[in-house]
Amino acid sequence: MSLGILVTGGAGFIGSAVVRRLIEQTPHRVCVADKLTYAGNLASLAPVSGSARYRFEQADIGDGARMRAILAQFRPDIVMNLAAESHVDRSIDEPAAFISTNIVGTFSLLQEALRYWRELEGAAKVRFRFQHISTDEVFGSLGSEGLFREDTAYRPNSPYSASKAASDHLVRAWHHTYGLPTLVTNCSNNYGPYHFPEKLIPLMILNALEGKPLPVYGNGLNMRDWLYVEDHAEALLLVAERGRPGESYAIGGHNELTNITVVRRICAMLDELRPAPAGARERLIHFVADRPGHDARYAIDTGKIGRELGWQPRHDFEAGLRRTVEWYLANPDWWGDIRSGVYRRERLGAA
Repeated sequence: MSLGILVTGGAGFIGSAVVRRLIEQTPHRVCVADKLTYAGNLASLAPVSGSARYRFEQADIGDGARMRAILAQFRPDIVMNLAAESHVDRSIDEPAAFISTNIVGTFSLLQEALRYWRELEGAAKVRFRFQHISTDEVFGSLGSEGLFREDTAYRPNSPYSASKAASDHLVRAWHHTYGLPTLVTNCSNNYGPYHFPEKLIPLMILNALEGKPLPVYGNGLNMRDWLYVEDHAEALLLVAERGRPGESYAIGGHNELTNITVVRRICAMLDELRPAPAGARERLIHFVADRPGHDARYAIDTGKIGRELGWQPRHDFEAGLRRTVEWYLANPDWWGDIRSGVYRRERLGAA
């Protein structure tokens, strides 16, 4: 069955992966709504932009009238909300944008989705879902043991994670108060092609390629669970099509690694694929002052989505990293345009 899916934030890293998968592997119609801030990039949608099932609208989820018009014109069966400010360091420097988009914008979109859903009838009303894509950072920091699950208490520690926690609570409230059929997903750290280069993995790849310093926060022992973005996109579509309204689903990659391990693996892979005349790239690593309030460890228990929807990540970290590094080596035009624009790989979030 062909569905209409509105993807907000669809020109971003995860959003564009979802859109590419929808067009390339499903019969669904897709409308992307994206504000096109610094992290939104239409080049990430170029592989599918020629499809008759794809359309794009430049729009801010906080603009209620604009979103109301898009909903009325496109008539989606599913709204997938990926529109968000998403970088912790940037949230330390500029928290207001995170409050505006992640909290107020989500509220505005929920209001318009509720209005739209209430006007639907019959099978269309039964089919409709509002899916909100969030992060494991809302749960705070783990110690050396344990995993985040859907029932883990929220303990956000940064302006970014606090704003996402607030948006999660709004989505839950709109389900329980108004009956809106919502779904929430909380994912671990994503990586893969088309990743905006302020994040750890693409930043290290590009700096290492150019022989620039590889700054690692603190002692490099902060641990993350790495999720290949295409595995995440597959999980999101499963939740959208088969998840139970009112439920949340935790999505992780089963790849727990310290930051310094990740950086060293990037160096080794680049040394193999594109050796540098100056020698091994590990010499570029240097430790810098830690991020304020840097969470020690994230890790996800994917038991629920595995049991209910049959999902497991397909890529281990070595395979996913190789595909990622090879993509950056093959696509300098994509990241070169970004580097020459708003983000030049400066240190953010050092407050």
